[in-house]
Amino acid sequence: MATLTRAHQELFRRSPDECFDSFDALYRRCKQDREQSTDRWLRPEELVLTHDLTFCLGDAPDFQLNDWSFSQLCRMAGVSKDTINRLTPKTASKALSETLPSTEKPLQFLTSDEQIRSVHGVSYTRLWNTELLDVVQEFASDFTPPQTAMDGVSTGLYCGEQDMFAFMIDPTGWAEIDGEAFAPGFFLWNSEVGRRTLGIQTFWFQRICQNHIVWDATEVVEFTRKHTANVRKGLDEIRSIIERLVAKRDERRDGFVQVMQNAMTEKLGDDAEEATKQLAKHGIPRNLIKEALKDAQNAGAFTIYSLVDALTRRSQEIQLAGTRTELDAKIGQLLSLAV
Repeated sequence: MATLTRAHQELFRRSPDECFDSFDALYRRCKQDREQSTDRWLRPEELVLTHDLTFCLGDAPDFQLNDWSFSQLCRMAGVSKDTINRLTPKTASKALSETLPSTEKPLQFLTSDEQIRSVHGVSYTRLWNTELLDVVQEFASDFTPPQTAMDGVSTGLYCGEQDMFAFMIDPTGWAEIDGEAFAPGFFLWNSEVGRRTLGIQTFWFQRICQNHIVWDATEVVEFTRKHTANVRKGLDEIRSIIERLVAKRDERRDGFVQVMQNAMTEKLGDDAEEATKQLAKHGIPRNLIKEALKDAQNAGAFTIYSLVDALTRRSQEIQLAGTRTELDAKIGQLLSLAV
């Protein structure tokens, strides 16, 4: 099983203004970003870079570069960003004007108000964050962010000027895999400005800590796609991946419910002696069996469910974590008798 740290890394690189307390709040931010943004296509000769490093885009003056679009522009010019930052604005403007490549192909500028969010060539195809989140709303509407992280703010939902990231789980989707309980979840990410790929990672997990590390993950599936002409085919693939995750959850959850119903009616033995033999066969210690049988008898019957419940409660009294974990695994395997 795997330990997944992608959400943990996002937690510690995000500022408070990039954190959102609900999926709806994240969606509203992404929708606002899209509504306030405009794509502008211009040939290089139509660009005017002023002495104070502002751009005139056609007949629209005074656009400011942000940190990301400034980095992109430096890469296009083949000049170190650190070098440009050491120059005066006037000298930096002249240096960029003289080093930007001359081409007949237009450049695409994504602007918002008076800020340039990104600069790209013709090979880049934008996918809006809302397009990706629409897929979640349609096919995984019952998934929610995990518990708030240790900082008391971060929920796993983030959006900044460069990218978006969402960490979603189904807290009611617990099902049995190889005798152990797992729930489904996924990470989802995108960038409207070319900062990162479009992607998803789905998984089944056993535990999430307050640092948003996903422990004991299984059936991990990852898909990414660059923002080229076929990026929307990637969106179709993500839709299919989420649909498969939800279908598997429903199938497993229905099976898990049936197992639990069987466990509540099927007996492990007609009397204490027979139940003791069955439990001992599965490696349950004799002293624990004795206490669990008392609890189960008080509940009215030696059903599989009543014995698993009694054993689980008794195992929590064991001080050694390793011993307790090993015992819990043996107790959980008893449910397989109800299949």
